[in-house]
Amino acid sequence: MELVRQAAIEAGAEDAVVARHWMEGGAGAIALAEAVVKAAEKPSSFKQLYPLELSIKEKIETICKEIYGADGVEYSPEAEAKIELYTKLGFANLPLCMAKTHLSLSHDANLKGVPKGYKIPVRDIRASVGAGFLYPLLGTMRTIPACLPARYSTM
Repeated sequence: MELVRQAAIEAGAEDAVVARHWMEGGAGAIALAEAVVKAAEKPSSFKQLYPLELSIKEKIETICKEIYGADGVEYSPEAEAKIELYTKLGFANLPLCMAKTHLSLSHDANLKGVPKGYKIPVRDIRASVGAGFLYPLLGTMRTIPACLPARYSTM
């Protein structure tokens, strides 16, 4: 175990601890929790990818260009109507969770690696108002009822 721990630290991990929560319940995760708290207390250069005050389109375009490497975004008439509706209802300041394929950085599972020279189609935008986010559907993405906001970056 110590060899694995040292290799993890040499590779850049903040720390590496054995977690036995599966065997000991909460008591088996105390060392892990302490390591997480210690790492969280260190100075960080973390910043949000975008301010919540940006328009829905500006947030979508920021994510598509900065994270996915797209050249731009194309909106379906349905997506345009939802942007207008959510803005009118006061939901424009919510963070976004992009619903897209997990098989590519793009919306298209066939675009491998780090694709360039493409536009991302936004076909619809849905709201999870109770959870506090909007989720644009990219390409032919199908959804399930769980997603986290995609507004975080360590850049």
